Amino acid sequence: MKEKRKTWLKNQEVYQPKKKGVEGNGFANIIRDIKTVIHKARYNVFSTINTEMLKAYYEIGKKIVEEEQKGEKRAEYGERLLENLSNELIKEFGRGFSVTALKNMRMFYTIYKNRIGQSVTDEFFRLSWTHYCELIKITDQTKRRYFEKYAISENLSVRDLKRQVYSLHYERLLMSKDKKALIAYEKKGNMPSTTKELIKDPYVLEFLDLSEGNYTEKELETKILDDLQSFLLELGQGFSFVARQKRFTIDNDHFSIDLLFYNIYLKCYIVIELKTAKFKHEDAGQINFYLNYIKKKLNKAGDGEPVGIILCTEKDKVRAEYAITGMTNKLFISKYKVYLPSKEELEEEIRRLL
Repeated sequence: MKEKRKTWLKNQEVYQPKKKGVEGNGFANIIRDIKTVIHKARYNVFSTINTEMLKAYYEIGKKIVEEEQKGEKRAEYGERLLENLSNELIKEFGRGFSVTALKNMRMFYTIYKNRIGQSVTDEFFRLSWTHYCELIKITDQTKRRYFEKYAISENLSVRDLKRQVYSLHYERLLMSKDKKALIAYEKKGNMPSTTKELIKDPYVLEFLDLSEGNYTEKELETKILDDLQSFLLELGQGFSFVARQKRFTIDNDHFSIDLLFYNIYLKCYIVIELKTAKFKHEDAGQINFYLNYIKKKLNKAGDGEPVGIILCTEKDKVRAEYAITGMTNKLFISKYKVYLPSKEELEEEIRRLL
């Protein structure tokens, strides 16, 4: 009897396998697939709506410009036209057609009339109307094209785009590149191919909300880690965070690297040392020591030479040159500011460096 029962139980296992619970692999796979379908559908819907909105606003801007060109007193006629159009469109379609919005559509058409149409690429529609409302405020064509590509390649939100524009990101790049080099950089999609293309001077860290000269290195480091996303955006493209206070031991002495990153484009480690004072020549020796350790202990096959960046509040160009001349490692000294400098300050900095 017992043998028959064993046979029956064995058959049940064969013909009636155990049911998987909601946490089983079968459920996990199907929920993952369904989520993927939903996300894809939502993205396609958004992409389609965004594309049609941009085309519509372009056409509205075009019609406004063509109508204005018929007026004898263009400026006065244009203002009356926009006010009348705004009143009628708001009655019919609600918000979104204020005089300011119509001016943006007119500007959008004026700026992009040679780029949208049969030859327009899908890349153009990867940015939203709100992105373009910020971009059309930029009068310099090269600068505007740079930020278009930068926003696309880094998938910048409108908030991040505004921050990069108003923190004078472009002007700071001009401090380390000439105009032709910056245009070449923009044409290849803003992807760094040399170490120098990674470095800014100065870095602007106003998002840390620190009072100038009233913080310690530990507080500076903690604030950076608390808002790592903004710091990565300020560093530039391709940075990924590796470690904070990366510790290693040599001959029973312990050492710590403030911040360690890896750049996926240059395939190399980036060592960042934080200083709350003016650059000193011994700072260069310290970070050079760290770079030698990384080359020997952390670098794997295919990794490039590690790069060191000393972030300090002030630096003397001559002292910095004397400190790093003769070193074989790639080492840079950059200032940082905990407030947003004015355009006049940066222009003065550019003149001083040149």
